[in-house]
Amino acid sequence: MLFETYRASVDAFVAANRENVIRDIKRLVDVPSVEGPAEPGKPFGPGPAAALAEGLAIAGEMGLATHNCENYIGWAELKGESAAQIATITHLDVVPQGNGWTADPFDMQVKDGWLIGRGVADDKGPSVLCLYALKFLKEQGVPLKYTVRALLGANEETGMLDVDYYLEHYEAPAFCFSPDAEFPVCNGEKGGFNGELVSTPLAGNLLEFEGGVAHNVIPDRATCLVKGDISKLSEREGITLEEENGAVRIRGWGKGGHAAMPEGTVNAIGLIVDYLLDNGLCTEEENAFLKVLQKLHHATDGSGVGIAARDEAFDPLTIIGGMITIRDGRIRQDVDSRYPTSITGEEIARRLGEALGGTGVVEDARWNKPFYISADDAAIQALVDTYNEVTGENAKPFTMGGGTYARHFPRAVSFGPERLDTVLPDFAGPMHGANEGANIDQLMQALKIYILALLRLQDIEL
Repeated sequence: MLFETYRASVDAFVAANRENVIRDIKRLVDVPSVEGPAEPGKPFGPGPAAALAEGLAIAGEMGLATHNCENYIGWAELKGESAAQIATITHLDVVPQGNGWTADPFDMQVKDGWLIGRGVADDKGPSVLCLYALKFLKEQGVPLKYTVRALLGANEETGMLDVDYYLEHYEAPAFCFSPDAEFPVCNGEKGGFNGELVSTPLAGNLLEFEGGVAHNVIPDRATCLVKGDISKLSEREGITLEEENGAVRIRGWGKGGHAAMPEGTVNAIGLIVDYLLDNGLCTEEENAFLKVLQKLHHATDGSGVGIAARDEAFDPLTIIGGMITIRDGRIRQDVDSRYPTSITGEEIARRLGEALGGTGVVEDARWNKPFYISADDAAIQALVDTYNEVTGENAKPFTMGGGTYARHFPRAVSFGPERLDTVLPDFAGPMHGANEGANIDQLMQALKIYILALLRLQDIEL
């Protein structure tokens, strides 16, 4: 069995390549790869295309065969005897940098055993790990039964059009795992709902309202400009005030994070909404819509807007407001919900409309359904067994609210490299947050797990 033959060589390989892994993660992190306007040959803008080129360059330097699919997606691979294929899939695009960074997010730093930079955890660090897993297979001359392909996407954060393109033009792998979540194995993902709560036309006291950097990021700061007398107002925790051209600039200071994991975050938009309502700064018409937003922001389980839901396979529904603006006299609050099987996207859209109660409408509602694969699947068991063997744990597969590439494939899961028990130091932040951090020792352990898992998958029938 390949797993038993090569397992003894893995520790030496991981130790020998520690500094190389750090170097190559920095090469990717230092490329700003937030989606931008499409350009000829660059469907997601120059940033993701540049990161994909760098990722494929790293793979090429390892002696791996590479292919760029018109800058939608690319891959590195090792051929096996069978036409069947095992794949990993990660992404090289990132969410916007956001606020609160203590250093340039696109100049990766190494501090006290941690990597700090946009994408070190989500998902450039894991991308490098997958390439090094293939490097091990190549250097050891492993006789592969199945072709192994490391897919590198360029549009995971904003639409996953990269994987849609891939599956339209290429055959899906027999099994695929995405290192874009937590260990041990995520075998199910909630449904995802996005849309906008749009007020009726307003001509009141609110002059500006801006907050958020992406629909799936809880904003750590927001600002509004409202008619009022600053001398009659006072700051409170999370709120600062400035006089501006006879009006009041209100700034909210919260705690950001990922939309799928809102616990412990503080939405800066919600802080401002509370302040506006508590101080009577808006007209009745404006207040009516703001009260709906208050209910949205006060209960991330959806109970405030009538969509709370749970089932046996998934944690309860979550919903957050990610970005807010005023355009053409209407307040527009986008929402991001992750929902279990006991509610549908259609129901969420309908109930949000009912919660608005005539103060506005739901626009651009879109959703994808939850997915779930049995934990008894042989490939899933291979991954779980590998993780438990390396860590000494007895972990079980889990489901989550985050959305990964896995939901797009007929047989796929997400597989690390994050750990739920990780404690972030004061200088490091979470995925999608400021000072995004990844622990180097945990990354190297994940590399060992990925190599052993790919070996073990070669030994099962797909």
